[in-house]
Amino acid sequence: MTGPTRLIALAGGIAIMLFGGEFPIGETGAFVSEAQARVGRPLTPVSYAGVARRTTRRTVAAGAAVGATVYAPGCVQAADAYGRIYYRCP
Repeated sequence: MTGPTRLIALAGGIAIMLFGGEFPIGETGAFVSEAQARVGRPLTPVSYAGVARRTTRRTVAAGAAVGATVYAPGCVQAADAYGRIYYRCP
């Protein structure tokens, strides 16, 4: 492409973006649209369904990782001052 051809292509691309409806110019200004995420929808970060889904996924993943380990027969289960469970092996 030559210089004038690139300039025409760039101007055309900008015109399409501005006037093609891709970026509406409204009350909020150019290139800014209002957010569509609503609190309470299942995939929003603050919704109860989204929080429950993520905590269940983390619990299952952590349980699969911890449950795969096998301890020696002489090990005993103990808890520290913070309530965390661990295995003490002699």
